[in-house]
Amino acid sequence: MKLVCSQAELNSALQLVTRAVATRPTHPVLANVLLTADAGTGRLSLTGFDLNLGIQTSLQASIETSGAITLPARLLGEIVSRLSIESPITLSTDDDSDQIELTSKSGSYQMRGMAADDFPELPLVQTGTSVKLNAEDLSKALRGTLFASSSDEAKQLLTGIHLSFDGTAMKAAATDGHRLAVFNIEDALKINLDESDLNEYEKFEVTLPSRSLREVERLISSRKSEDFISLFCDKGQVVFLASDQVLTSRTLEGTYPNYNQLIPDSFSNSIQIDRRSFISSLERIAVLADQHNNVVKLTTDSSNQIMLITADAQDVGSGSESLPATFTGEAIQIAFNVKYLLEGLKVIDTERILLSYNAPTTPAIFSPINENGNFTYLVMPVQIRSEN
Repeated sequence: MKLVCSQAELNSALQLVTRAVATRPTHPVLANVLLTADAGTGRLSLTGFDLNLGIQTSLQASIETSGAITLPARLLGEIVSRLSIESPITLSTDDDSDQIELTSKSGSYQMRGMAADDFPELPLVQTGTSVKLNAEDLSKALRGTLFASSSDEAKQLLTGIHLSFDGTAMKAAATDGHRLAVFNIEDALKINLDESDLNEYEKFEVTLPSRSLREVERLISSRKSEDFISLFCDKGQVVFLASDQVLTSRTLEGTYPNYNQLIPDSFSNSIQIDRRSFISSLERIAVLADQHNNVVKLTTDSSNQIMLITADAQDVGSGSESLPATFTGEAIQIAFNVKYLLEGLKVIDTERILLSYNAPTTPAIFSPINENGNFTYLVMPVQIRSEN
């Protein structure tokens, strides 16, 4: 194998694929990236795969001799990132050797790798169920749900995001058992109704690890918003295709909780409030709340149209802030984990938000105003002792 490529492009490609390289590999080759040079296409392909998550990308290169080899991901990445951006990089290796030489204007480096045949094959599923997604819509849905997934590996299904498709609509949902984020997009799928029968797009659903979808969201954010992402799902594997980039992920098996039944049909109380002001007050109050269970209390004063935000850290101190708000229903005091509130409010992009609830111990819903109901954030209140 012998080729010449751009340092900047190789460095960017390595940064992308090494996110799928195992930190604690069960086999030495899983700590490597696979480099495949194809003189016919003039492309250098890079692949990282830890048996759960796989990322593949390619870049233009001047390829004299085709070939493939795997190299230690961390070492290769550190060397390439430090080479001069002003000079192209030459990679060369003998057919019967697992050692590669990197040459730049600043010097040359030799690195020992492993045979490409030892690298596991990426499961590039392109059969089964497939859809074509608007990249910007998928990115919004992921940003609006990923934060609410669980980090507890004992609750494996809850460590993922549940995606469901129905016609042109897509719904993403995540819950950790204490809060639930649901993002619904009516026209997320690209379907040409002149050529396709909408009935052919069957309803289907899949749960994917949050780690994989964070990489999908990162991949999308580096692309043009008008691009589309193709998704293929079959036999416990999902593949996302975006021009020269591929991401594969295993699915999480099992039946995802019926989260729709958790969302109340109606509410007797509601509060409308400015989102940015609410976030600013919570961030200040959180300094004290962090000292004692992260709990903040919201108290409504309907006579003055004021919402009081308080935190009381025993033996440390207390604090309060007040914000103008618009109320319907009865005066109430309700408590929440302040981190849950901040994480949810920061993914909403409207000026005002609506807090809907029935009682201090039943689920509360935070939703954007004037957003066509796309986003629903349910948070379970924290039970507090009555001060009366």
